Amino acid sequence: MKLVICEKNIAARRIAYILSDGKLKTRRLGNIPVYEFTKNDEVWEVVGLKGHIVNLDFPPGFNQWTKTSLYNLIDVEPCKKIQEKSIASAIKTLSDKNPDIIVATDFDREGELIGVEAVNLIKQQNPNIKNITRARFSALTDYEVKNAFDKLVEVDYNLSNAGEARQIIDLVWGAVLTRFISLASNQLGKDFLSIGRVQSPTLAILVEREKEIKSFVPKTFWQIVATLKKEEESFSAIHEEDKFWDETKAKGIYEKIKDCKKGTVKEVKKTVKKEYPPPPFNTTSFLQSASILGFSAANAMKIAEELYMYGFISYPRTDNTVYPRTLNIRSILEKLLKSRFSKETEEVMKNGRDVPTRGKILSTDHPPIHPVNVPSDTHLNNEQQIIYELVCRRFLTTLAKDAVSESTDISIEIDGELFKANGYRLIEANWKKIYTYIRDKTKSLPDLKDGEELAVSNILLKKDQTKPPSRYTQGSLIVKMEQLSLGTKSTRHEIISKLYGRRYVTGSPPVPTATAFAVIDAIENYRVAKPDMTAHLEKDMDEIALGQKTLENTVKESREMLTEVVNSLEKDKESIKLKIKSALREEKVLGKCPKCGHDLIIRVSKTKKRFVGCTNYPNCNNTYSLPQSGSVVKTDKTCSKCDSPIVGVKIKDRNYWNMCLNSKCPGKKQNQTQ
Repeated sequence: MKLVICEKNIAARRIAYILSDGKLKTRRLGNIPVYEFTKNDEVWEVVGLKGHIVNLDFPPGFNQWTKTSLYNLIDVEPCKKIQEKSIASAIKTLSDKNPDIIVATDFDREGELIGVEAVNLIKQQNPNIKNITRARFSALTDYEVKNAFDKLVEVDYNLSNAGEARQIIDLVWGAVLTRFISLASNQLGKDFLSIGRVQSPTLAILVEREKEIKSFVPKTFWQIVATLKKEEESFSAIHEEDKFWDETKAKGIYEKIKDCKKGTVKEVKKTVKKEYPPPPFNTTSFLQSASILGFSAANAMKIAEELYMYGFISYPRTDNTVYPRTLNIRSILEKLLKSRFSKETEEVMKNGRDVPTRGKILSTDHPPIHPVNVPSDTHLNNEQQIIYELVCRRFLTTLAKDAVSESTDISIEIDGELFKANGYRLIEANWKKIYTYIRDKTKSLPDLKDGEELAVSNILLKKDQTKPPSRYTQGSLIVKMEQLSLGTKSTRHEIISKLYGRRYVTGSPPVPTATAFAVIDAIENYRVAKPDMTAHLEKDMDEIALGQKTLENTVKESREMLTEVVNSLEKDKESIKLKIKSALREEKVLGKCPKCGHDLIIRVSKTKKRFVGCTNYPNCNNTYSLPQSGSVVKTDKTCSKCDSPIVGVKIKDRNYWNMCLNSKCPGKKQNQTQ
């Protein structure tokens, strides 16, 4: 008998269907489905877990925040608790018949650890079980699954140890640092604050960028822009100096040439170049591209995992940007010929590149993200269709020929002053016809020759200002996290979700709240807010996976590092407390009262309802109602109709929006009548 352990029920059902050629029966142990079939005269049983069925926690008594020393919390060994008792009971029952165990969880650190957790439970129940193997696959397709079960390998305990090390380190660091910051600021219960070894440096990136934006002092510059005309075609050219920082100089040149009616083409330079298609998707580049389409990192990953479980795309957690030689690209293209991407697929098959594009990262765990099968039109919801299309188009793009474009640079003289104009046109679109997410930057110019005279329609002197740096999107933040070795491909999107869940950021792109500023300002000079320490621990865990370091030594080193961090924080505990309390008070201020000019703050009534009231009460009784759920943040904006503050509101499962506090605002009444 063989017992196959899968990560989730949906994967178990699909794997059983593939291995049995559809000839499976379903029975239940309690409420847990078990898929059964006979193969080569042997009974096979396939069961799905719910991810981790064992949870790490502190021993009883150590979860009392105010009574446990932080140093004791650092050193105590976490204990393992079964959190999915019905599943644990089912796999123990299934192990009574001394089956051969095949671990078929996702092939990465987390998946290997989930499989090992189940194996350890089985061994506790039945120590006689000896034959334990591993099926590794990157897609839930017939070929991949059958090939994996034909070529079983050993369980990778180094990989599972790396996953367990992360579990222990994250548990201890998160608990110790969160308790410190919450106790120091007296923010307990549902209002507790949290910091962590990956979360805090990630939040520090956002806070630092927001400080740059707020402190940015715009610098004024001037540009001289000429509109020129050849026959009926007009185009613009900018003075060769581009930005004038000296107004006097800009005005002097403008006054000299403003009434000129003719210009002369001095030079026309045309450059034809090939534009290389983007490389295959790994997790980071996929999430970055999905972010551009409006998906949060967590939602994009959730959808990609669903598509993987359905057997439509390959495993979405990968660093790889190079297709392995074993990948049957031709077979995938033949499937896509029967999809709504048949036209693009035909183009690639008839006129594609000889060798697919490749990125800089080559790893051997999983191939880049690519389609593996074609769903029916009714199988996917709208969001799943968008993500599936993104994956398909990126895959086809990596097989398409280079685009060919022409850039034109023109110099035009107007009364001794040189102006520049640039043009761009696609000669052969090739991959750009397939990957439709690239903005068309076509800028047409008339066909011009050296020495040709042009009519000058007008010349303008334009005043402008430099712009502050842009905020990180979720996609660009994940790229930054990867550059700094913060988290892994499997955890970065989860860290960003935690920042939203902790109300440290709000909106899209993510904007840090006053609480985020308070926490980061309090800890910014300590190592916990810096990426170097976390990057060091990530490297240690990579070495565990490679068998170059042990779980025990890495956890011991991390505890020593955490002790140093706590020592430094404890020395400045009072200062940290004052900084956070001051900032949290400031966070409650939503703006100025339009009636008396005093601060408007969030208050709570005797019936536990929150509302906005004036700090000048009882002299001013101005109040506003608030949504009773979700987060409310200050925006520094006031309503143009009634001068009341505008706040940002985010309620779970709804988009962030700006709202005028005044329920009787004339603007709201106007919108209602339109």
